[in-house]
Parts: sequence; C-alpha cells; structure tokens
Amino acid sequence: MENNKGQWSSNFGFLMAAIGSAVGLGNIWGFPYKMGANGGGAFLLVYVILVVFVGFAVMLGELTIGRKTGKGAVGAYRALNKKLPWVGYMGVGSAFLILGFYSVLGGMVMRYMLGFLVNLFGGAGFAAEGFFGSWIANMPGMVGFYALFMLLNIVIVMGGISGGIEKFSKVAMPALAVMLVTVIVYVACQPGAMEGYKFMFVPDFSVFDSLKSFFDVLKSAAGQMFFSLSLGMGAMITYGSYLSKSEDLNTNTIIIPVADTIVAIMAGMAVMPACSAFGMDYGQGPGLLFNTLQTVFMDGMGGFIGSLMGFLFYTLVFIAAITSSISLLEVNTAYIIDKRLEKGKKVNRKSITVIMAAVIFIVGLPTALDGLGTNVAGGALIDNPAITFGLPTVGATADWLDFYDMIAEGILMPLGSLAMSIIIGWVFGNRMVKEEVACSGHVYRAEGFYNICFKYIVPVIMVIVLYAQIQTFFG
Repeated sequence: MENNKGQWSSNFGFLMAAIGSAVGLGNIWGFPYKMGANGGGAFLLVYVILVVFVGFAVMLGELTIGRKTGKGAVGAYRALNKKLPWVGYMGVGSAFLILGFYSVLGGMVMRYMLGFLVNLFGGAGFAAEGFFGSWIANMPGMVGFYALFMLLNIVIVMGGISGGIEKFSKVAMPALAVMLVTVIVYVACQPGAMEGYKFMFVPDFSVFDSLKSFFDVLKSAAGQMFFSLSLGMGAMITYGSYLSKSEDLNTNTIIIPVADTIVAIMAGMAVMPACSAFGMDYGQGPGLLFNTLQTVFMDGMGGFIGSLMGFLFYTLVFIAAITSSISLLEVNTAYIIDKRLEKGKKVNRKSITVIMAAVIFIVGLPTALDGLGTNVAGGALIDNPAITFGLPTVGATADWLDFYDMIAEGILMPLGSLAMSIIIGWVFGNRMVKEEVACSGHVYRAEGFYNICFKYIVPVIMVIVLYAQIQTFFG
C-alpha cells in the first residue's frame, strides 16, 4: 500500500533510480584509471570479489533497514533503536555535503554538454585549448551553472517518488546506456584504441608479489567499490523505504551492484581507448573529464563527428551526475519529511525540497567560488578551509572540494557503514534481514554467507577504507 511519502510504482522504476544513484562521475573518471593503474584485470578481480563480499551485504543491509522501517536514514535508525539516530545523521550529513560540491561538477558537465551542442550546429561553443582553466576562473559562469544544475534537481525531486525521480530515471538510464554503447562502438573503430583496452584489462599479477602492493590495490579497489555504489550516505536506505513489501530484496541487492560495475567497465571502454587513440595521457578526476576528453573530442576527432561524440558523451555524463544527485537531495528531503510526520505536522514536499536545496547550495558555494581548488575563481572573496577555520594546511584543508569530500567520504560514510554492519551482524542479528526478505514471500538466500559478511568481512573492509581515506587526505 502506498504510504503518504510516496512509493515506487514498479520494481523496474526502483532499479533504474537505484542504479542511477550508484552510477555517477566516479564510474567515469575514477574506475577506468584506477583499474588500469593498479594491475588491470588483477584490479578487476579484487574489485569483483569486494562487490560480492562487501557490496552485496551493505546494499542488502541498507535496503532492509529502509524498507523495514519505511523511513529515511535518521528515522530508520531511530525506529530500530532510539539510541541509533547518530548513524543515520552520518548518512544525511554525507549526502548534504556531497551534493554541494557534486552539483558544482554537474554544472560544469552541463556547460560542456551545451558547448558541444552549440558546436554541433556550427556555433562556437568553446575552444579546447585552455578552456578548462579559463572556465573554472569564471566565477559567474561557475555559480550560474551550479545554480542551474541544482534547479534541475529541485524540479525532479519536487515531483515526488513515482512522478519525479522514478519517471525521470526510467527514461534517463536507458538513454545513458544507448549513448554509452554508441560512443564505445565509435571509439573501438579508431586506430590506437587497443592500447587503451590493454591499459585497462591486461592483468598485471605482479601487484600481488608483495603484501604492500596487494594492500595498495585492495585499498584502491575497496574505496572505489564503496563510493561507487552510493553506500553509507543514506541513499539506499531512503530509496528502500519507498519499496513495496512484495519486491524481492535478494534479487535487487545483486542487480544494483552488478549493473553499476558493468557501467563502470563500459565507461572505461569509452574513455581509456579514446585517450590512447588520440595520443592523450591517461588520467583521472576532473582533469580527465573536463580537459583531456574535451581535447580528444575537439582536436582528436574534430569536426562534426567530434562535436557529436562530445555531445553524446557529456550528455550521458550529465545523466550519470543528475541521477546520483537527485538521490542525495532526496535523502535530505526525506529527513525533513520524516521529522514533520513524526511530529504530526503537515508535509509540503515542494517547499521542503526548495528549502533544503537552497541551504545545500549556500554551503556548497565555496566549491564554485574557489574554482575547484585552484583558488582563482573567487579570488579574495573566500579563503580556503584552513584559513577560514584555523586548521593546519594539509591536502584536505587546502580547498573546499577536498575539505567537504574528506568529511563526507573520508569519515562519515565509512564510519556509517561500519556501524550498520555491526548493528545488523552483532546487535539485531541476521534475523532482521531474514524477516524482511520473508515478508515478501521470498526465501532469504545465502543466509550463512551474509551472516559472515555482516559480522566479519564488511567491518574489516570498512576499517581498511577508513584508513585509506585518512591516509589519502592527510598522508
């Protein structure tokens, strides 16, 4: 029965939204490079093992907690035990901070998408050389597209679950798949593309020769797997709260991580061969997405086909970005909705969505003002976090994007998932998951396997992820 918060109208709609939440910028600018730089096929092997032993379990745990309670992250943990809301607050806090800087990046993706569209019709959308540096120094442009991207999030989330998020995702995700396949096929036909495939897929098992090198690969794979699946930020708990009791959690738990992994590999098959085919260095992060690949499409391919492939590519990146960001906004919107419902107050989803997005926009504004950490866009208008808060100047405090990222992805998300695995594995026991799976008339498959994962494997890997994140930000 539909609750007064909304509900997915179909399991397909839920899957499209959940997969959309998982598939994001990290799949495109992080996974391909990390895979190639950390042993190729050897990295993929470690990654897949982690998805099976950690990703499946954490996904199942979050969906279970969400559907069992019918509430967002904070309300869900409060429903389990009045002493547990702090776990949910870590998820909501993560989503809050990430959405701020993620929307800045999403706005940049929109600028590139529109630039290639203008070029496609014979206009001057932009020139490749030097555009990235000049754009991040363009404060009005950065803030303007940041606001536009956030506005699109507001419009979708205001539409509700079935009428907004689900309706958009059911169209957007299949479109993403079609565009991604189109780019992959074209890139595969280019001379020199094979080197990109070799970089990604040829296994280098020498990474297993020493304990240190294996641990480095494990840290990289674990971090990529965890953050790629949108775990620990309350998104899957929130989306699970709108899932019908008749749907099979067993199957959904497997489909989402598998689909996310497939898209990540496919993204690599578009990005890395494109770089090798046109003589560009491999890379990762914003530089790969906004500098290297723009040059590939503008100068490498060039002409009409370059503009067409560039437009298709940045459109699919835009879809990946916005289907992830709407889940982050929904986490925060659901938190306020739950809070008002618990107090017996009326709920206006539209006004709550607008207010939450406005607050997040203000908090995320420094990321746009300092030019993604280059400190050129806002000039003297804003100091970096180290100066603002009187903190030691390290990697994580030198710019706002890394500062927010450090708090959310470096601390809150892995700690939240660590707590969740302990709560399910040691406090409530695996029976909580078994009962929730059984209520839909399905058998809890692999119960013993998941019990071991929740009790032992997930906590250990979460500690490794937490250590790796602290090392990355402060090392």
